[in-house]
Amino acid sequence: MSTDKVTVTIAAPKFETVAFPIVGTAPFVARKFSQKAQQIIRDGHEAGGTSRAKKKRDPIDYQAMYEEAKHISDEGWCGIPAPAFRAAMVRAAVVGGFVMTRAKLAVFIEADGFDNEEGTPLVRITKGEPERHDGYGRDARGGVSLSSRPLWRAGWEAVVRVTFDADMLTATDVGNLLSRAGLQVGVGEGRPYSKDSTGCGWGIFAVKDVADAAAT
Repeated sequence: MSTDKVTVTIAAPKFETVAFPIVGTAPFVARKFSQKAQQIIRDGHEAGGTSRAKKKRDPIDYQAMYEEAKHISDEGWCGIPAPAFRAAMVRAAVVGGFVMTRAKLAVFIEADGFDNEEGTPLVRITKGEPERHDGYGRDARGGVSLSSRPLWRAGWEAVVRVTFDADMLTATDVGNLLSRAGLQVGVGEGRPYSKDSTGCGWGIFAVKDVADAAAT
């Protein structure tokens, strides 16, 4: 048996963070899985076999549905889940010839705060006010359902702070990747790239100026 020693050298991680101002080029529509909806599912599971018994349907409060679909931080501002931007960048990496599994190790989104109910990391919406959007969709059985969601008109803004592995990507690479994510994938409801549909053209955005992005 060989007794030769093998030396392994692992370089220290080299990460940088750059802030990219973005502007929505289409409406952004949020859809938070509300605490009420979670409780209904929880109650059904806990009821077991009795959950299928006929029950009186409560009237739907669409204004409450609209409010519950917002991601609101501990400080009271509205935001977009940070994982949505990361998922969009990872998906867009394929178009740029970067393997998705490597992209998952290379880019991370810094949170501006956290959802006041479920703790989801959020990127703050810095410009724009939500309005109620009532729309319809079809469920898995083909039935039509109505829903109310918060919608921010085109022109909404945010600052996405991306931490990245500088041994794998440059700041310009990251800016271009975020730009592709904004144009080709999007975030929120009705985005262009979704496993369920081709979207409504919502949730797309542009990086204001990759060259002017600020390191943090």
